[in-house]
Amino acid sequence: MTARSTRRTTTAKHSRLAAAGAIAVAGALILTGCGDQTKDTDKSSDNASAASAPLASKLPASIRDKGVIRVGSDISYAPVEFKDASGKVAGIDPDLADAMGKQLGVKFDFQNGTFDALLTGLRSNRYDIAMSAMTDNKNRQDGVDPTTGKKVGEGVDFVDYLRAGVSIYTRKGDTKGIASWSDLCGKKIAVERGTVSEDLAKSETKKCPAGKKITIQAFDDNQQAETRLRSGGADAVSADFPVAAYAVKTSGGGKDFEIVGDQVEAAPYGIAVGKSNTQLRDALQAAMDAVIKSGEYQKILAKWGAQDGAVQQSAVNGGK
Repeated sequence: MTARSTRRTTTAKHSRLAAAGAIAVAGALILTGCGDQTKDTDKSSDNASAASAPLASKLPASIRDKGVIRVGSDISYAPVEFKDASGKVAGIDPDLADAMGKQLGVKFDFQNGTFDALLTGLRSNRYDIAMSAMTDNKNRQDGVDPTTGKKVGEGVDFVDYLRAGVSIYTRKGDTKGIASWSDLCGKKIAVERGTVSEDLAKSETKKCPAGKKITIQAFDDNQQAETRLRSGGADAVSADFPVAAYAVKTSGGGKDFEIVGDQVEAAPYGIAVGKSNTQLRDALQAAMDAVIKSGEYQKILAKWGAQDGAVQQSAVNGGK
């Protein structure tokens, strides 16, 4: 994630009718035949819709034919991607994906996973892309572990679409004297595993004097980190600024948390695509640019209070 919710596409379910007796069976067979025809009609309609989408021809044929892009995402990072009160996936990323889908003539199927495993899932072809408030940086582009500096994979390409920094937040009225990263020495910070926040905490603790290192508590998702902070088990949480701001505004009716200090390490969010999948990468960039140009992009960001992170156009591998 960091820098880090969306509408999960579901497959339509058809009910079966049970019948007894020869007449009922015959009727069921007739209904089955009609159902098959309807399915063919629906498929033809979907294909026609995909073919009429302005940017459908840019997609790889395999994805265009399936009509679905499989998205790996950690759906627990409001307001970027999360499940709303009804259980549906919502947020900045899902809304942008829906808008891109209209340009490309496909659906984006968000599949939940832990953040630190998303790029592994992409490499193993479990997902076509990863879209999860993921910061575009050189380490991820090159497949380098930021802690060891060693190459751990082939890396990915990014289609950038938003800028965000990293923030620290504490319990409201209980900041423990924390106003910057350097104030974390001797303190406990909760983070989501695999994020830029975790990387920053690891880097900062190396600067702390002996006996006052930062205790870094890494969790599978940011909700767990916030739970630890609420309970008093941590002194602070770090997450991307849009996530921190949303938590401060909504958690406990605005009574749980407060942001301390300024956001740091502002960088682009990117949609991760396999290095060899250049056609899909370029199609996604074209779709994002079309969404930006149409004005829909600005409306989506305003809906979620993220308009300050808007970009004028999409870029490929713009992270440093």
